[in-house]
Amino acid sequence: MTWLIIGLVLFLGVHSVSIVSPQGRQALAQRMGEGGFKGVYTLLSFAGLALIVWGYGIARQAPVLLYSPPTGLRHLALLLMLPVFVLLLAAYLPGRIQRSARHPMLLAVKCWALAHLLANGTAADVLLFGGFLAWAVADRISVKRRAAAGLLRSPPALPGGAANDAVALVGGLAIYLVFVFWAHAWLFGVQPLGG
Repeated sequence: MTWLIIGLVLFLGVHSVSIVSPQGRQALAQRMGEGGFKGVYTLLSFAGLALIVWGYGIARQAPVLLYSPPTGLRHLALLLMLPVFVLLLAAYLPGRIQRSARHPMLLAVKCWALAHLLANGTAADVLLFGGFLAWAVADRISVKRRAAAGLLRSPPALPGGAANDAVALVGGLAIYLVFVFWAHAWLFGVQPLGG
């Protein structure tokens, strides 16, 4: 599980710079230039993500079972996953869903991580999904604090409306169905509906 842990530290660490030190993030971006900072950030993120995927795959070959979830929790996990893709799309499509969720990407990560913690009980699962859940909670708290301190840059206001909400809802539910009935088994070798 070493590679999984290194990947999580790298990926979540890079994504935690603003959580730990918003001023430090700004100072780094000024010193490196915004483009240089984003370039390094992206490279480190991709390296961390690749290590997470590789490390998780290795850990799944010799799983260490911590708990065995009952079938009911797996059904609950399917229900918790229902809004995830809708929220992911809404993060980029201004509208009522985005405004209501406030931070739809973080909410999507929390639902995804909690659902997978309910359905899976190996040490690698707890590290992976527990790590992302802890990060998303910490980032949401940090966003509130940064906003209150005036350290959060607001993205440019984009036009939003019912059409964006419809795309997020219909598109998100379609992606969910593709994952449940095909893509999850194809990508990860696990059929969410069993079988």
